[in-house]
Amino acid sequence: MIERLLTFLTGVDAPGTEPSADELQIAVAALMVEAARMDENFDATEQASIKRLLAERFDLAPAAVDTLVTEAQEKSQNSAQYFPFTYAITQRLSTEQRTDIIQMLWEVAYADGVLDPHEDALLRQIAGLIHVPDRDRGIARQRALERIAARAEKKKPD
Repeated sequence: MIERLLTFLTGVDAPGTEPSADELQIAVAALMVEAARMDENFDATEQASIKRLLAERFDLAPAAVDTLVTEAQEKSQNSAQYFPFTYAITQRLSTEQRTDIIQMLWEVAYADGVLDPHEDALLRQIAGLIHVPDRDRGIARQRALERIAARAEKKKPD
């Protein structure tokens, strides 16, 4: 009874039950969608960035990524809080892996070439919720910017 009440109130399974890999993937994807939406402009560049990052992180085929993003968008729209998503990440991933998730979020936030103050605030909030220290969040931001610059350099014609 108490477990069902906890599930109802928090949107996640009772403590002691581990989220599945799919739940982890949805949690990461939902936070990425939230980061992309923060500036009121969820454009094709941000969607492509999310799909590329999810495919790389979880080794997913394009069709699986599309399904994951669709499900994450639905879950994100139907949730009034980040707790179900951050809880799944915190329970399953090490500090280093959670820092990698923050790096992915930075890449999404910078995908359109501009960091909106709302995106920055969201990433600070999420980093706190998944227990990534400020120093590591800053390092993740720098790594994200370096990856973005390297991709841009590859796209330049010779």
